[in-house]
Amino acid sequence: NPKKDTASDAMIMFLVLNTSGLTIIPISVMMYRAEYNAAVPSDVFIPLLLATFCSTIVGLVLCCLKQKIKLWDKVLGSVLLGAIGFVGGMCWLFGSMSQEQITLYSTIFSNVILFSAIMPFLIYGLVKKVPIFERFVEGAKEGFTTVVTIIPYQLALFVGISLFRECGAMNFMTDGIGWLVSLAWLPTDFVPSLPCAILKPLSGGGARAAMLDVFEAYGVDSFAGKLASCIQGATDTTMYIIAVYFGSVGIKKFRYAATYGLLADLVGVIAAICIGYIFFA
Repeated sequence: NPKKDTASDAMIMFLVLNTSGLTIIPISVMMYRAEYNAAVPSDVFIPLLLATFCSTIVGLVLCCLKQKIKLWDKVLGSVLLGAIGFVGGMCWLFGSMSQEQITLYSTIFSNVILFSAIMPFLIYGLVKKVPIFERFVEGAKEGFTTVVTIIPYQLALFVGISLFRECGAMNFMTDGIGWLVSLAWLPTDFVPSLPCAILKPLSGGGARAAMLDVFEAYGVDSFAGKLASCIQGATDTTMYIIAVYFGSVGIKKFRYAATYGLLADLVGVIAAICIGYIFFA
């Protein structure tokens, strides 16, 4: 980036795609559901996949429009069509399986993806005769330095999140949303899952705790419990990621990164709610 304290368009595109949180296999969500004795831990798989896909696509399109990138460009168009085809194929494939098969094959598929992502680096290192272990140690040292650098940003976020929850602002916000929705004669049974949606852009741990609170209060197989599971996996921790990534390289001017990242989060949450009503209501 020409201005070292200012995020470039490429950086913002990368951050928005990262914060939109495309979750192909939501293993952690299904694991927590299994721990709380859900009847079918994997029943949120397809709704969650659709919600997170909506979030990522909207984030990508928003950045393309802002940066005047042609959506009909051959490369970008191919990526979009490929992503749509991949998600559509996943929905078709897993939609035709039993719940037990979904749990089994999604776990295998996620392990294959993880293994496939690591092996090319090892193979490339062996072919190029790179000292892999020594390079890994060097990278770990740099990672430790980065962690020390971003601790102040993490601390500021954690303090802000704690104040937000403890002062009652969370309950005030969710109750207000529920009241406004009720005025429009719309169902409000999604409101208990909103704390997960509100905390998700700030803290993954906070959102996870909110999801588990919903499990305990309403039941893991309740509508609120399933919806909280979908919201938990639909997006990522936008403000946390921006603070960590930009803070580690000295970026102080985020430009529109936070705005577009949060817009993608909002779409993901709305999509999760709408899809949740279709699948679980």
